[in-house]
Amino acid sequence: MANKAESESSLRASKWSLKGMNALVTGGTRGIGHAVVEELAGFGAAVHTCSRNEAELTKCLKEWKDTGFLVTGSVCDASLKPQREKLVQEVASLFNGKLNILVCKPWQCLNFIGKLG
Repeated sequence: MANKAESESSLRASKWSLKGMNALVTGGTRGIGHAVVEELAGFGAAVHTCSRNEAELTKCLKEWKDTGFLVTGSVCDASLKPQREKLVQEVASLFNGKLNILVCKPWQCLNFIGKLG
């Protein structure tokens, strides 16, 4: 069964590669956000995520690094405008101004889109 799963995973990755794409996922250390980070990274995207909890972020970043995923992160409360602005600057610098994928809560997206242009 594992071989079938591995072969399906390999086929899926070859059909839907995100290699060369950059993603920002807010709240990526828990729940749906965590799953989204892993899916995007699993398809080859470079992912940056944020969390209000530094300990959770550090733990997740280590796990993703050990898995071979290209994931970076920063501590940020995306509900606070100054922290969102700092996050946008960090991401713009990290990805050389190129962000392909943004995953966040609807109210956050409106705030980010204004900053991302």
